[in-house]
Amino acid sequence: FYMDSLQNVIDLRETPFDFEKQSVITKDNVSIEIDAMLFYQITNPHDSVYEIANLPDAIEKLCKTSLRNVAGNLSLDECLTSRDQINAELLIIMDEATDPWGVKVSRVELKDITPPHDVQQAMEKQMRAERERRAVILTAEGEKKSMVLEAEGIREAQIRRAEGERQSAILVAEGDAQARLNIARAEGEAIQLVTESLSQTKSDPAQYLVAVRYLETLKEMTS
Repeated sequence: FYMDSLQNVIDLRETPFDFEKQSVITKDNVSIEIDAMLFYQITNPHDSVYEIANLPDAIEKLCKTSLRNVAGNLSLDECLTSRDQINAELLIIMDEATDPWGVKVSRVELKDITPPHDVQQAMEKQMRAERERRAVILTAEGEKKSMVLEAEGIREAQIRRAEGERQSAILVAEGDAQARLNIARAEGEAIQLVTESLSQTKSDPAQYLVAVRYLETLKEMTS
């Protein structure tokens, strides 16, 4: 604390200053109410007493005026989405303006921004429509993903079925080829045995084989 020659006690600690809501007209001619507060600290007690009369009232009026100027240069949407920007601009303005009074403004905070009732209703309808639009988009995307997964499943099943059929055909073909090879090998061995047996009797193996074929064909014809 500091006590001047007039026996006034001055608090040198950081002090919060909360004032009533301020009506502000935005750049797009929308009347809004802004509830703000600031934190200041007296750094020069002498100047805070002798350079300004009624320091709290002067700080409040200066903040309200600065708030109207800053918010008046922004649209409603900008005011609602740029609180940090407004806080920063107000802090610079307030700190520079109160410096001759021996005051340091450390923070400025916008607590609430209240648009008119009809604007709030319109914003709520817009937000509700946006939520519904997002829900429709999410539903459509979910259905699209489901259809894509289903198509991929069908395609994968078709590929697997075609691969199974191809493998089956290969196995059948290999089995047929192996069977024919076995038959040919057996016939070759039979012919070799016949040839060896007939060589001892000096008979012609070709005539014997032709006769065998003739008998097989005749049997098929008679059946």
